[in-house]
Amino acid sequence: MKISGAIALVTGANRGLGLHFVEALIEFGAAKIYATARNIDALAPLAEKYQNQFVPLSLDVTEQAQVEVAAEKATDVTLLLNNAGALNHRGLMEAVDLSGFEAEMAVNVFGLARMCQTFAPIIAANGGGAITNMLSVASLMNFPPFGTYAATKAAAMSLTDCLRFEMRDKGVEVFGVYAGLIDTDMTGDIAGDKVSPGEVARNTMLGMEAGDVNIDADDRAKTVRPELRNDPDGFTKESWLRAAEFRVNHPLG
Repeated sequence: MKISGAIALVTGANRGLGLHFVEALIEFGAAKIYATARNIDALAPLAEKYQNQFVPLSLDVTEQAQVEVAAEKATDVTLLLNNAGALNHRGLMEAVDLSGFEAEMAVNVFGLARMCQTFAPIIAANGGGAITNMLSVASLMNFPPFGTYAATKAAAMSLTDCLRFEMRDKGVEVFGVYAGLIDTDMTGDIAGDKVSPGEVARNTMLGMEAGDVNIDADDRAKTVRPELRNDPDGFTKESWLRAAEFRVNHPLG
């Protein structure tokens, strides 16, 4: 997937990783970017900065009607970047009820699926392009302190694999992006080694241009995948030790 000349749509573009995706797309030569956020006013600084290359759209990916309105406005999209996400710092039993899990599912799974179903045909009709889904190392293995989040990211990874098969003859490449903790507002209250969102965004562009369907965008992702392959039992035990340590350092409030 060549970024230069692409017409992209980025969900959750007003801050954090989404904002850096917009800036990386500009750097790599995207012709136009539809940037979306629930609060369109939050996109004003980006709109002022990039002007003619930038189209702000109000969009809540959990609302089908809003997705359809966005599709009516962004009929020329050739690259969809599903970045919008929700994170609840709870395991399954820690969560007590399922409200947080349901909120994560609404964005991370059903929101992503809704965007893919709506925009994949548009991209195909425009001569092809790509869909890129922001996943996580938690897609590969559950980290219990983020247990419900990890479950949604595993489901999103499975949908990404399904979509890749379904779009294989329609000129639409499908990428999954994997990273550990990213230094954004979403993880602001979590102590630990974090990768910069700018690095993840740039590595995502490089991965798409190289045709890497599974883009390991930071060192954590590059470590986890081979460790799971080479010693899954040992890695599981190590992960559980890290989970126990994490909960000691981040007690539930």
